[in-house]
Amino acid sequence: MVGSCSERNNQCKRQFIVAVKAMNYRFFLFLELAMHLKAHRYFAMVAATGSFAATARHFQVPASSVSRFVAALEQEVGQQLFYRNTRAVRLTDAGERYLRHIREVIDLLDSATEDVAGKGNDIRGLVRINAPVALGRLHIAPLVKDLHSLYPDLVVELTLTDLFIDPVQEGTDITVRVGHLEDSNLIGRKLCDQRYVLCASADYLARRGVPATPDALKSHSCLAYKGVGGPQRWHFRQHPDAPLQVIDVNGPFRSNNAEALVEAAMSGLGIVFFPTWLFSKDSFRAGALVELLPGWTGSIEANPSPIHLLSPENRLRSRKVRAVTDFLIRAIGSPPYWD
Repeated sequence: MVGSCSERNNQCKRQFIVAVKAMNYRFFLFLELAMHLKAHRYFAMVAATGSFAATARHFQVPASSVSRFVAALEQEVGQQLFYRNTRAVRLTDAGERYLRHIREVIDLLDSATEDVAGKGNDIRGLVRINAPVALGRLHIAPLVKDLHSLYPDLVVELTLTDLFIDPVQEGTDITVRVGHLEDSNLIGRKLCDQRYVLCASADYLARRGVPATPDALKSHSCLAYKGVGGPQRWHFRQHPDAPLQVIDVNGPFRSNNAEALVEAAMSGLGIVFFPTWLFSKDSFRAGALVELLPGWTGSIEANPSPIHLLSPENRLRSRKVRAVTDFLIRAIGSPPYWD
């Protein structure tokens, strides 16, 4: 009887030891996974900010911790992920490839965490925005300060390019897209309509005269935007039911930079035709620019294109992406504040 009890006690001890070992294994496995995820979060934030110090401030940890985690990650993958110097930190080619692979996983984890936590006011983390150069510089970048005041734990990465990017491939959360939307796997919300204005300097009009019709533009110096599709054609209507007049314009200066063309028009070189968001209202108030053909409406397309905010479907699951999208729509307004 005593032997039997002793045997059962030994068996219980063995089972207890096995259970403790299993618990320890699971604990250390969980700890390893947590540390691995932290290293990837640090890596992604350093890539976005270009700074170990800024990443440390964001996560409220010492900069040495961020450096140590990233170094351990580089050792694990067997590749240098960052070029480091005293002025900046930037991704290596291997780092760029690695970031593309892990970015969606981190975004999905962040989205799941936000969803479970359910903290509507806890908007934090990185949001990547892509916008056309002029529109982004003039109207998106100035809003970042107010956005930061509203969500101080948010980090905004703004990329400006006039090329049509693939938001999924580039890992962009919000793309500010000028133009009509094509069928895609992107979710679009209309930001605002665009209104075009034809204008020139008073000095130019004094020398060359004021065009009375769109057809008269053929004998004027017109400063046309030339993108990847070639020089733009200008479209005009006198009223919604009137036939469309399409004008092939010519002039002494073309550019793929709209702001350079506006500056040239202000200097008296010719006539420009752009959306109102590109112009300062002071230019018209002070007489530096004069609006032409006020009785006509026009665009660079047969149907004027609006501005949209595009996001991949999986990005819109993120509370921070929805919050920034809502903020931009409120800040721009309808009609937009520049009109």
